Amino acid sequence: MLRTIRALVDHQADLRPDAPYLIAPETGLVLGFGELRAASLRLASWLQGEGIRPGAKVALLMPNGYQTCRLFIGAMYGGYCITPLNLLAQPAQLSYVLEHSDAEIVFVAPDQVERLQQAAAGLAKRPRMFVCDVNAEEILPPVAAAGLPDRPAEESDALMMYTSGTTGKPKGVVLSQRAVVSGGAFVSAAHELGPADRVMAVLPLYHINGQVVTATSPLIHGGSLVLPNRFSASNFWQTAIAHGCTWINVVPTMIAYLLNGPDLATLGLDASAIRFCRSASAPLPPAQHLSFERKFGIGIIETMGLTETAAPCFSNPLAPEQRKLGSPGPAYGNEAKIIDGSGAPMPPGSVGEIMVRGPNVMSCYYKDPAETARTLEADGWLHTGDLGYMDADGFVFVTGRIKELIIKGGENIAPREIDEALLKHPALLEAAAVGIPDKNYGQEIMACVVLKPDRKCSEAELRAYCETALGTYKTPKQFLFVAELPKGPSGKVQRLKLLDLLARQ
Repeated sequence: MLRTIRALVDHQADLRPDAPYLIAPETGLVLGFGELRAASLRLASWLQGEGIRPGAKVALLMPNGYQTCRLFIGAMYGGYCITPLNLLAQPAQLSYVLEHSDAEIVFVAPDQVERLQQAAAGLAKRPRMFVCDVNAEEILPPVAAAGLPDRPAEESDALMMYTSGTTGKPKGVVLSQRAVVSGGAFVSAAHELGPADRVMAVLPLYHINGQVVTATSPLIHGGSLVLPNRFSASNFWQTAIAHGCTWINVVPTMIAYLLNGPDLATLGLDASAIRFCRSASAPLPPAQHLSFERKFGIGIIETMGLTETAAPCFSNPLAPEQRKLGSPGPAYGNEAKIIDGSGAPMPPGSVGEIMVRGPNVMSCYYKDPAETARTLEADGWLHTGDLGYMDADGFVFVTGRIKELIIKGGENIAPREIDEALLKHPALLEAAAVGIPDKNYGQEIMACVVLKPDRKCSEAELRAYCETALGTYKTPKQFLFVAELPKGPSGKVQRLKLLDLLARQ
């Protein structure tokens, strides 16, 4: 198996140099595998000419685009550690990451320059800044011929991604070349992808799902990706079908917005070439899962991954009859187990913490040996922080996050159970529950809800609905109607930030 990004790019460039790797729908630009190798060599030569040696951190503060993807792959090809920065990060978080990451240069989109300058203003050491248009065909000046950069080792740092930092300072997750390649290989194998496959890639390249599932996996199987600048529910299907996509990669929030739009017959579109829809990054409510399949006639493969596992670690089978609704599937490419609070393995059906081990697991948290030791066992097992159980067939069912569990009167209540019940209400587009302090029970339940456009619903109606669906004890004490839910870059609801919405009331 090829274990570095350079080995993958070189292999595809030798095998199919003219085959497309990247298609940018806004500009019509197409990047073949041979051109990807040439662009990667050009970037490595330019960086070395600027005194930035392989192994250094190279940051991106850019939305999706032709150049964003070229830089992302090219930096890893040259042996650099690419560090994509979250466009949704708060100023204080961005400033912290810039300093903590030791990035030597930041490639930045024009509309992010002022934000970057403000974040870097108080730093003792400011990274260099290179402004570039994400949709430009070329951004680098002419580069003098330089020697081929040293081939990176499979265990050298390839990618560093910062966690959202909802419960503290963001942590820099360091992934090796081998881990990134393994993540892409697991996706390709699980979904039986080949050179004829093309993915509709709407997840941001500053999130692990977009980076590994959509940008890296085609380097494994020789397929391609269609990379719009952003997700748009209004032209999603038109873009995917016009460019010959055979699979789509989305998150539950996107599924909710697509469900709220017209069906394919109304749009006059034929999506029969799309083999499946891949859903990840957050649990998909079964009601939305079934509604999507009925409305669009496209089967959903639910999966699960973490930044710390280079995206995929669980995947449902490709065969529809083998999938299980409400589960991200069994472990794929790595091992998994469920443990209790003392670390002992749990029997099938028992809820505990989900643990993962495999070649896709992170190397460490950057400059944080204590947190690394708490999260990564000496024998390679990773604490995911997710609660769930494994059935007799090895399928994992996620019940929630350890830190998000609602404990009401001594009873553990998984917020996801509340979410899924609420999402069956016809007036709701999105819903998320969280625990709030209560003098009698310790914690009570609050639910934040987003109404569908042109739909109305009262708190009394929701309360009565929940009492029927969940029972009185699990019915939220408080409902908060909001315009949108706080989300991370993948579209996953940042549940603990719901408390900030309550504080503003």
